[in-house]
Amino acid sequence: MAQLEAETTKSGIDAIDRKLLRALQEDGRMTVQALADKVGLSASPCLRRLRQLERDGVIAGYSANIDQKSVGLPVSVFISIKLEQQRARNLDVFGAAISRWPEVMECYLMTGQFDFLLRVVCADLESYELFLRERLTQLDGVAHIESSFSLGAVKFSRVLPI
Repeated sequence: MAQLEAETTKSGIDAIDRKLLRALQEDGRMTVQALADKVGLSASPCLRRLRQLERDGVIAGYSANIDQKSVGLPVSVFISIKLEQQRARNLDVFGAAISRWPEVMECYLMTGQFDFLLRVVCADLESYELFLRERLTQLDGVAHIESSFSLGAVKFSRVLPI
């Protein structure tokens, strides 16, 4: 028991929780019994730990990883955005606007030359042009937009190195 306590991190996650999280990242659809077998617990304590990780927000949700090409969205565009002013209100307004757009898969507030980095998916060049013209360029306060088209993913992972 002392070893488990020593392995608990600042976040309260111990070695067994880490095993559980790694296993779920590999296969989020495994049964509680299969998960328990994989981490060396019986089903009841495994389920209790799982529910606690969910309550604590460590497990933020469950989803399926969909291949974007298979659903007609083969184009990924990385867009760097520079705002006219970097005041909190301007950052919030921009963030709220792009949060409503389903094409925006990810958005990060950045340091450096640009204020935001977005990853947008679309069907083709024409649909990206429509997104650019009818959405991005219509936002007040945008000073500069730079688009970079992905030629292909070298690595894409949602598995955290825990």
